[in-house]
Amino acid sequence: MTSLGHVRTWIFDLDNTLYPAATNLFALIDARMGAYISRRLDLPADAAHAVQKAFFHAHGTTLRGLMNDHGVDPHEFLADVHDIDVGGIGHAPALVAAIAALPGRKLIFTNADVTYATRILDRLGLEGAFEAIYDVHAMDYWPKPDARAYAGLCAAHGVDPETALFVDDMARNLAPAKAIGMTTVWIDNGSEQGPTATAPDFIPDFVDVRVTDLEAWLTGAVAELESA
Repeated sequence: MTSLGHVRTWIFDLDNTLYPAATNLFALIDARMGAYISRRLDLPADAAHAVQKAFFHAHGTTLRGLMNDHGVDPHEFLADVHDIDVGGIGHAPALVAAIAALPGRKLIFTNADVTYATRILDRLGLEGAFEAIYDVHAMDYWPKPDARAYAGLCAAHGVDPETALFVDDMARNLAPAKAIGMTTVWIDNGSEQGPTATAPDFIPDFVDVRVTDLEAWLTGAVAELESA
């Protein structure tokens, strides 16, 4: 296991990271995004889906592309697409305990917004577990993996990247974190999307730790830190 004794700030992505990808909330969000684009741009469903995915791969989020090309209001869009049933997420006591036991600061770094993130954290039992949620509004809509998002997080919350660890389910989001000195953890749970998805037997050089189960890995990390 990569040594973690230097870590003072633990930074976590939200979707498909703090809860299992098998919950498949993104499918619900994905469907609402397609419906929103279809209405807004007056497109049939297949054309709306193509626009949605093209924006995601080009800009990091569908929202950024809609803002740039169609003047979409981000608050309106996010309120619409995040209006989903999150009841499939249950309380995660072992994860809650492991995160509580981590020494140092804990932050959420998400391309979603605070309102939606708070709903997810409440379902997991992680309400109050994090010092702050750095969301897409705070990023000024330059989402992960744009380098500006990482610089903004560090500036806003006084994070020293050399003593920070970042966990994300999308490997491409870890590259900018590694570039500024963060320790990186990839939750390889099958949620990596699109043409940048990595092969099953390949670990990018910007990934320090590759795991499939966040809860199990964190529990082991806590045990290691406590025994050091």
